[in-house]
Amino acid sequence: MRRLGIVAGLGLLGLVSCTGTEAATPVAVESATAAPVAAEPVAAAAPESETGSQGSADEPAYQNTRFSYSGELTQGGFIRGFVPDGAVSASLGDQAIEIGEDGSFFAAFDRDAESTVTLSARLESGQIHGETLSVSSRDWQIERVNVPKRELRDPEAYWKQREPEYNAIVAARARKTDAQGWKQDFIWPVTGRISGRFGRQRIYQGEPGSYHSGIDIAKPNGTPFVAPADGVVVLARTGFSLEGGLLMIDHGNGLNSAFLHCSRLVVKEGDRVRQGQHIGDVGSTGRSSGPHLHWGLKWHDARFDPILLAGPMN
Repeated sequence: MRRLGIVAGLGLLGLVSCTGTEAATPVAVESATAAPVAAEPVAAAAPESETGSQGSADEPAYQNTRFSYSGELTQGGFIRGFVPDGAVSASLGDQAIEIGEDGSFFAAFDRDAESTVTLSARLESGQIHGETLSVSSRDWQIERVNVPKRELRDPEAYWKQREPEYNAIVAARARKTDAQGWKQDFIWPVTGRISGRFGRQRIYQGEPGSYHSGIDIAKPNGTPFVAPADGVVVLARTGFSLEGGLLMIDHGNGLNSAFLHCSRLVVKEGDRVRQGQHIGDVGSTGRSSGPHLHWGLKWHDARFDPILLAGPMN
């Protein structure tokens, strides 16, 4: 028997880039279970599992009775691995997790994730297996300034321009594809000096501004950048008021990349792209203080840190 499974504006979207540095870097962790393997049910009855279930003639016993995973259990981090054998659904907190045919899964923690979250799976037997994960906090670079937060001079005029852009971004994020890039080890779309780190935020006389939702990589205008993993282009447009040239790629399983301020897009909506494929050029379009690539990542509603997924630059 094989494994079964199913594995409004500026402030809301958080796509605009800014600069800054981060004070702390989290450390990768692995679960206490053994490295995941594609397990088959054993012929003999297994000892009672932690869920209290025991194999029988009608209910086969399994080798892998817990989640197996590795990753970064920290705010803005992620985990990937395998669900327990016989899992038919899984979730991280209230967010459903899609499970691959081989039992693999991917999940991420938002920048402001709580200190604990439950990783759970429902088994074929109907039983629920749950594990409480400890999510470490990070020392984000917070800049407190004694000036009021800048307000829009004409909110109605701004929203008239922004609303169709916002709707296009929301629709793109809602698109589901069969892309399998979420299973890959991500690479950097371009390498260079990091001019803005994930999570940086300004506090204006006690009122928080939007935090920086991605990584800024400073490169000359026109520098090519590539797809960090396989995927499907769900948005490829120029002229956005904030993002300028905006390219979004769905990697499957609720995971997508957004690339901002592009000077040129060399792919179009609906295109399938492969990891390492040239997809656009760095620019300074939209609201930008200089040429750079802003790369943002989302898993469903969670924004997380590209540095933790792509690893150190080579």
